[in-house]
Amino acid sequence: MPERRLNTTQDLRRYLAGLINRTEAGKIEANLARSLTYMTSILMRAIEGSDLEKRIEELEKLIKEKISK
Repeated sequence: MPERRLNTTQDLRRYLAGLINRTEAGKIEANLARSLTYMTSILMRAIEGSDLEKRIEELEKLIKEKISK
């Protein structure tokens, strides 16, 4: 399989859609698809957690700026 850049949740959604299509077409074995789906879900949670952490940091920064004025 070619190497893919899976950096965003949108990348992962596209990857999963392709994975489903290839599995349904019989191009990928169900066991491999299952494993790839599981790993993708873990990566999705990690990306979402990272995005949430960035948003919280930005909010905390804004709050500190407002307090210091």
